[in-house]
Amino acid sequence: MSWAVQRFVTTAEAFHARPIPEQPTRQVWMCDPTGPALVLGSTQPTALVDREACAEAGVAVVRRRSGGGAVDVVPGEVVWVDLLLPVDDPLWEEDVGAAFAWVGDAWVAALADLGVDAVAHPGPLRRSRWSDVVCFAGLGPGEVTVRERKVVGVSQRRVRAGSRFQCAALLRWDPDRLLGLLRLSEDERSAARSALAGAAVGLDVRPDDLTAALIRRLP
Repeated sequence: MSWAVQRFVTTAEAFHARPIPEQPTRQVWMCDPTGPALVLGSTQPTALVDREACAEAGVAVVRRRSGGGAVDVVPGEVVWVDLLLPVDDPLWEEDVGAAFAWVGDAWVAALADLGVDAVAHPGPLRRSRWSDVVCFAGLGPGEVTVRERKVVGVSQRRVRAGSRFQCAALLRWDPDRLLGLLRLSEDERSAARSALAGAAVGLDVRPDDLTAALIRRLP
């Protein structure tokens, strides 16, 4: 089975709003965001967001339909790829946690092709004090690390017809900028800054090289 590849140059809000087709096939959706956005997980409270700080920085506030913590989307600093899989596909896995395995393996193989030694987390979910707030503060099944620092975050949205795996690969990690968009006390911000500094790291790769390698390595 082959993968159909589409590239979208659009806002984070418009891309997240794209529905899973009623009869999905294997598809790769690549997004080049046209502006910065703070993307909240499906269950995160809006009270977490400092609206004034976001407005001043020109950052849109967007909610995705998959779970996890907030992601700071900045054009040129993240490689954003969604993978669509139909329910009748051989890769489909009923177990939600186990369903991430092939996604993580594909990212690891793609990074290996670019000379980056990475590891996919097999699970279970590894939480931290800040993982419910910031996506890259925790580690879920299929997510990818380099020297124990997270480089690829993955979330999943399921409907009856299939799944949409939403993947964000970091090219730059700036927790201070992200924390500056959240409504935190000074003590919380200081604690989070210390905890997040070494939680993730940006990849020293060309974005187009990474997406091309990922597509080649998809099962």
